[in-house]
Amino acid sequence: MQVTVLNEFSAKNESDGCLLCSTAPCTTSCPHKLDPAKVIRSLRFENINGAAEAVGDGELCKACEEKSCIEACLKGKIDRPVRIPQLMEFVGNWQKHKGNSKPTKVNLGIEFCGVPCENPFFLSSSVVASNYEMVARAFALGWAGAAFKTIGTFVPQEVSPRFSTIRKEGNSFIGFKNIEQISDHSLEENLAYLQRLKQDFPHKVIIASILGQNEAEWTFLAQQVTEAGVDIIECNFSCPHMTGEGLGSDVGQNPDLVALYTAATRRGTHLPVLAKMTPNLGNMELPALAAMDNGATGIAAINTIKSIMNVHLDDFNSEPQVDGKSCVGGYSGKTVKPIALRFIHDLKKHPDLQDTPISGMGGIETWRDAAEFIALGCANLQVTTSVMQYGYRIIDDLKDGLSTYLGEKGFSSVQEMVGRALPNLVSADQLNRHSISYPKFERSQCLGCGRCYLSCWDGGHQALARDGATGKPILNPKMCVGCQLCMVVCPVGAISAGKRVEA
Repeated sequence: MQVTVLNEFSAKNESDGCLLCSTAPCTTSCPHKLDPAKVIRSLRFENINGAAEAVGDGELCKACEEKSCIEACLKGKIDRPVRIPQLMEFVGNWQKHKGNSKPTKVNLGIEFCGVPCENPFFLSSSVVASNYEMVARAFALGWAGAAFKTIGTFVPQEVSPRFSTIRKEGNSFIGFKNIEQISDHSLEENLAYLQRLKQDFPHKVIIASILGQNEAEWTFLAQQVTEAGVDIIECNFSCPHMTGEGLGSDVGQNPDLVALYTAATRRGTHLPVLAKMTPNLGNMELPALAAMDNGATGIAAINTIKSIMNVHLDDFNSEPQVDGKSCVGGYSGKTVKPIALRFIHDLKKHPDLQDTPISGMGGIETWRDAAEFIALGCANLQVTTSVMQYGYRIIDDLKDGLSTYLGEKGFSSVQEMVGRALPNLVSADQLNRHSISYPKFERSQCLGCGRCYLSCWDGGHQALARDGATGKPILNPKMCVGCQLCMVVCPVGAISAGKRVEA
């Protein structure tokens, strides 16, 4: 049975449509013992090298007459199965085109706040790291560390439900809201979890996230988790929906309270202390400086963003809906990444914070996202929402993708890349305003859909016309200002940035 080979665009669309099953029937049914689920997952998470390692040359799949993977695909129960043979052949062809050379991989070990880490990937303080069994399972899969879910001297009373999402087109969700509070286990239970984790995984890094209600509690909690054997303490100054005054983001928005509670934490420990910052303010540098001046070792940023997810227009309720009511909660997921990167940039550009260790988080889903945080100055990375959506298994592609990228770029370590993007981010008045980069059209790739034309006429500078026969764009350079809106909206990547010319 001959299959049609996919191109890069159609392969991405095909992999995006996969359900990413837990125990994938396409893999369990493969007569050749291949792992198409791993191939598709690696493609989905932008790790084509990892996909190529799993698929080999693709010839077994190409010659297979059974196609049991297609018959087993659960997506076929919704509309049509994922075109697995075509995806496998696409990856195999990519590997052949590259020359079958194995990529050089770089060791991902890095030191953070004086603590050696086998890689920069940690679970962030949330439900994904809330008991012994969960964190132990993540460690076994390759996560280097975990910020355990925030503990206090009290156990909050939670609500049901507590999560909601924003969806767009074919994506399962791009934004996530939660109204969950700190750990729902007792202090004694949590201390036992921390102690057991460190005993059973001595080479993994345990961060204890703590939240006190006054100075004495911050000191007490710091003492308790230090005695439990953790490696780092994280002060949660930033949870956006704690049900009490002077807790969570109420602290992080007040530099005086940050200073007071950081100093109180420092009195209770000799360990590195991270101050976890809230994005629910205009200038993160002020509370960050207050923390560093009062005993913090580094900064963790960002926590979730205060949000209202939606309003249902049938009954005017919002989500998550708790007995007909909702409240402001914390927004996370892929869509917060630009905001997180902006705050991290601001911290690293401040002259008194430029050498401060930063644990970055906020929208990290793929190794590319992770690399962007590193390039802006983060030596440590924390992940939650992506794990909630896809499971701990994403660590495979996070590590493999980042390691391969570093090797391809000639870096010998993660540390060499930390902060490399900062010199290229300048103030707006330093940008070149005396030249234009006109769009470049690849007409062989253009479908003639007219998306660029619509956007230019209704949202740009009316610089495009359409060819009457093909529908393909025709540029009027006298009207074009080089905004490149057309490139942004092109659904098939047929428009790129052209050579820059003097205006």
